[in-house]
Amino acid sequence: MSDVKDYQSVEFEYKPSPDERASEPALHPVVVVGAGPVGLSLAIDLAQRGVKVLLLDNDHKLSTGSRAICFAKRTLEIFDRLGCGDRIVEKGVSWQVGRVYFKDALVYSFNLLPEAGHERPAFINLQQYHVEGVLAERALALPNIEIRWRNTVVGVDAGADAVTLAVDTPNGLYKIKAGHVAACDGSRSAVRALMGLEAQGRVFRDRFLIADIRMDADLPCERRFWFDPPFHPRQSALLHKQADGVWRMDFQLGWDADPELEREPENIVPRVRAMLTSIGAGDARFEIVWASVYTFACQRMQHFRHGRVIFAGDAAHGVSPFGARGANSGVQDAENLAWKLALITQGRASDALLDSYASEREAAADENILHSTRATDFITPKSEVSRLFRDAVLDLSRDHAFARRIVNSGRLSVPAVLRDSPLNTADIDAFDSALVPGAVAADAPDFTLLVFGEVPAWAASLPLKVVDIGASGWLDSADCAAKRYDAQPGTGYLIRPDQHVCARWRTPSESAVRAAMRRATSC
Repeated sequence: MSDVKDYQSVEFEYKPSPDERASEPALHPVVVVGAGPVGLSLAIDLAQRGVKVLLLDNDHKLSTGSRAICFAKRTLEIFDRLGCGDRIVEKGVSWQVGRVYFKDALVYSFNLLPEAGHERPAFINLQQYHVEGVLAERALALPNIEIRWRNTVVGVDAGADAVTLAVDTPNGLYKIKAGHVAACDGSRSAVRALMGLEAQGRVFRDRFLIADIRMDADLPCERRFWFDPPFHPRQSALLHKQADGVWRMDFQLGWDADPELEREPENIVPRVRAMLTSIGAGDARFEIVWASVYTFACQRMQHFRHGRVIFAGDAAHGVSPFGARGANSGVQDAENLAWKLALITQGRASDALLDSYASEREAAADENILHSTRATDFITPKSEVSRLFRDAVLDLSRDHAFARRIVNSGRLSVPAVLRDSPLNTADIDAFDSALVPGAVAADAPDFTLLVFGEVPAWAASLPLKVVDIGASGWLDSADCAAKRYDAQPGTGYLIRPDQHVCARWRTPSESAVRAAMRRATSC
């Protein structure tokens, strides 16, 4: 499918597998369920680490409509390591300017310039099916991944030694066993339902219309968010540019809106025309590419790990779309899980390491749900008192910076700092740097010791990669890196395979580094 540009028309072929004819269920080290961005990212990461992966998907197509469109710098860095970053960034639309409007006036704008010394932009906008298409191409090119399309999981028996899956196909039912199962099968997770589990949280009594519009309009590439605009009174609206001349428009509708009626073109067109008129593009010609009406919830499973079955992405947690926290956090789930599953499968760490996946990503989900809930409550006030407070804040934000910090049109996604991770080694030295144990630092495909200055002789005996920052040019520049890490000559940082700091020292010793690695692998 490498020559196919219209990912919405791609169909993958169902092929019978030898497992369908086996007299006994075959054992696979890792089975990933769901070939969306999360499942594909996890499968690629595992395969690159030498783990054989079976990926099952109940469909034979990529996602329909734009869905997740906003991919953060952290996610782009992960895609780089998966071998997909350049294509995704080149296809996507980079943006850094956001504008917030209240009624008919611009109240303020913000600029998300990438931090100095980073290769990737703060965000790109790209339809989810493009991202899935690039990831699928990458996965199909890797020898350690087998993808089975139109293979639907219909039974889960989670035993102590293996998980038995019943899988339905066009040829009928068959069974397989898995050392571990990663359920990445979305908000309506079949694996979760088959195990009698559920996600709990808050469902928001509101509805939103998403409309993807293809149009030829010379508009700046920026995020525009309106509170109570004249073209859509007492509601909110959002405008984003995507690839291929497609624009995402979100319109708050209210709880009483009829989803079927609101999806009709004759009701979408006037809303779109009114928005375009408000920004001076009322004469633009456009066509509706895709539309959907959604109600969302902020919720998560109580536990992401259930023995040998691990949940990731929307199967484990869900948030509102404001702030781009859904797909981005899901890809970070996959990154966290991949290296741990690889070490366990290869016999290099105990199965207990998976408990740290659960605790770390449950904490990250709680952080995302908190931000998402606050954004939703600000965007969609549920009482007149709440609306009066919200509108007063918006009025003040025209002239006062303190009020702008309260305005919440969606706090944009940033990676979680895993401060309370059991894999961290606590500081024994003083640092003036945000790169604390648990924070995301530099790119590292495996455990890496960053050394600022002469590398000690004992480092050659360690089972990890050692990088001399001053000599390697591995980061943007030694000076920039030293400032970012608050490094002095001799400073050392131990980086996990998912790029989080797990320890740092002013003068690392061999015993201290080995102890930190043992702690980080729960061995």
